[in-house]
Amino acid sequence: MCFSSLSQVIKYLVATTVVFVSTVIMIYRHKFDRVKRRTSVGDNIVVGFFHPNCSAGGGGERVLWKAIQALGELREVGFLISVVIYTFDSPHDDYSKELMDHVNVRFSILLPPNLPLRFVHLNHLKNKRRRLSMIAESAWTMRVAWAGLNMLTPHIFFDTTGCAFTFIVAKILGGCKIATYVHYPTISTDMLKLVWQRRPSYNNQAQITQSVFKTYLKFAYYTSFAIAYGVVGCLADVVMTNSSWTYAHIHYLWRLARNRMHIVYPPCNTNFFQNKNDDDKRENIVISIGQFRPEKDHSLQIRSFARMISDYPELRHKGVKLVLIGSCRGVDDEKRVSDLRMLCSSLQIKELVQFVVNQPFSVLKLYSNTASIGIHTMWNEHFGIGIVEMMAAGLITIAHNSGGPREDIIVPYGVEKEVSGFLAKSEEEYASIMYEVLSLGPHCAKNNKIRQTARKSSERFSDKIFMDSFKSIMIESKILL
Repeated sequence: MCFSSLSQVIKYLVATTVVFVSTVIMIYRHKFDRVKRRTSVGDNIVVGFFHPNCSAGGGGERVLWKAIQALGELREVGFLISVVIYTFDSPHDDYSKELMDHVNVRFSILLPPNLPLRFVHLNHLKNKRRRLSMIAESAWTMRVAWAGLNMLTPHIFFDTTGCAFTFIVAKILGGCKIATYVHYPTISTDMLKLVWQRRPSYNNQAQITQSVFKTYLKFAYYTSFAIAYGVVGCLADVVMTNSSWTYAHIHYLWRLARNRMHIVYPPCNTNFFQNKNDDDKRENIVISIGQFRPEKDHSLQIRSFARMISDYPELRHKGVKLVLIGSCRGVDDEKRVSDLRMLCSSLQIKELVQFVVNQPFSVLKLYSNTASIGIHTMWNEHFGIGIVEMMAAGLITIAHNSGGPREDIIVPYGVEKEVSGFLAKSEEEYASIMYEVLSLGPHCAKNNKIRQTARKSSERFSDKIFMDSFKSIMIESKILL
């Protein structure tokens, strides 16, 4: 074959590439269609949730199970829906029953009994995950999605973990419709600013910030990834975001999917926590609710509490205590808890700090009804279910002055713009607010007024509002047709 010019060579290569890629897509579409037909249940629309850690106990898992519960309610009114979950858990005879019991105990959620629910176990991939870069992590999630879809291909692939690159496998190769609930953008303009301004954080190490060359290199890497993330995000047919902050970032990055985006605040079991009769039992206890992940910045809570104790040593004799409540996902989180205990010892507050790890929901409620303050320190928290739960329980809540807490949750309430909580950034600010609240006493009129306002404000994020919004979007988007 002869070419008279370079342009002809380029045209030939482009045409050949297009034909090759199209052929590969057609082959895999046919393959996954056969899997879909083989694994379908009658005329049911199979909704496959990509949530490998479905048995964990965090806010993301609560969204997963409330979403499935909502689909079960749609089934009860005539939508033929069955659900599949792709999970890292190992299979065993009582797996489904034990998981449903866990979901009921941890989240007080019962699924409709007539909703068909199956699991695709990908436990053979669980231990192959390592600490990876964003690109490698995204490629790894594609591998997991590939393995899952080869075992069972749904009609709708529903990602609830923020793994947007799985859309390539599910939609382009698998021919699935794509729905996603985004808790947190994998990359955001805030992350780009953090790198550019050379500010150290848990995901921007000091060895990077101290080098101009490494900073420029990482900024270029992040920018390239942001572009790719924006492209794959546009494959989604329905996009739900959990807060105004997340919506703004996803709206900026996933530009071609803007007309398919919605804000759906995550479900918070506000009724479960609202027990106004316990306010007279409040003690000088500060609690934190959240998984022991690095971004939650539990060390800031401990350092802030230690600063308060150092500045006001008389508090040691007034029953003041910090209680950290949360779950551990694995060895890394357990190591983090151990490091936090050591930090308490080094700051000489070990006897004033208690860790409550992997305990049932009832224990969380008990502490919520007896403590005075709830503290949350994650920078740019996407939303903050734990913050809403603390407010619903009548805790005077102090959250980080950024992200969802600032834009959606701890905002002036009602026409009179009443105080519903406090925002802080530094150790000094957290310590000062904690002391101000504790020094007034748990039963003073000012604190009780804030508790009442916080409870009313938290009702904006109830289970019912989530369920109604979720069902409405699923119906109106026509993705179930």
